[in-house]
Amino acid sequence: MTDNGRVQTFQPIVADDVAQALDEGRAVVALESTIFSNLGLPAPANAEALELCKRAVLDQGAVPAVTAILDGRPHVGLSPDEEKRVLQGTRKVAERDLAVAQAQGWDVGVTTVSATVTLAHAAGISVFATGGIGGVHRGSEVSGDVSADLDAIANHPVVTVCAGAKAFLDLPRTLEYLETVGVPVLGWQHDWFPAFYTRSSGLPVPHRVDDEQVVCDVLRFRSRPNTGVLLTVPIPVEDEIPESRITDVLAAALAASASAGVTGPAVTPYVLERIEKETDGESIPANLALARNNAGVAARVAVTLASLGQQ
Repeated sequence: MTDNGRVQTFQPIVADDVAQALDEGRAVVALESTIFSNLGLPAPANAEALELCKRAVLDQGAVPAVTAILDGRPHVGLSPDEEKRVLQGTRKVAERDLAVAQAQGWDVGVTTVSATVTLAHAAGISVFATGGIGGVHRGSEVSGDVSADLDAIANHPVVTVCAGAKAFLDLPRTLEYLETVGVPVLGWQHDWFPAFYTRSSGLPVPHRVDDEQVVCDVLRFRSRPNTGVLLTVPIPVEDEIPESRITDVLAAALAASASAGVTGPAVTPYVLERIEKETDGESIPANLALARNNAGVAARVAVTLASLGQQ
């Protein structure tokens, strides 16, 4: 706290290249670090994902800014040596954990969607790319399990670019939750809410958008100053896992999770690992493809936003 007893808000350490880009009004895209750790993808796929996403952002003329907790301090933008530490990270940091990670001096904390949206906003970054967001879990009417990602998106004015929500979640309830908290949900050149590995969940997306300008305008014209925007981008056609194949795999992974008594934040990495095994590794290239695609679309949005003087 400060001397007068008021709570002292945190300020992330912003890497020099990211800070310079922001000062110059150039486009920056925040990237979460959980997907680049062993909790997101097994080695060496996690390192490949990091390079693919960074390159996709750079190729569109934006600057990538990976977020993480290192030595008890939140970082936005990492050096190569810091990125290597993230690749080995095993401790997830959601928005609720940011203060704890700093207070306890966590060595390495890899940031989830909720933490990354928070750090992006704190650093002045308006666009964030991830693989898939968390959402309302199946059986939430009993467990109450709703990802903090949704609350963070609703309370930080950042465009979150993703391939929809994780496919093993309750997608209809996730969309209902986003409507309740006032988050515009957009479909990038697509009419259906994507389900991570598949292009369509069978649920119509509330609003289709076909160019970056409209996405930027939705953020600019928001009625609530702190509400973000969710831009959903379907996995490229050639990388999609057919719904007929993934449905049974998801059911088996969820059953295994329930049988093992896995709950809370541990569900996502557990289920993703099971999906990888059940698909004989087919889920990994799909994950890489959608993450890279999302990063590229996010960079296009960030470049347009910067051209409007809004980054």
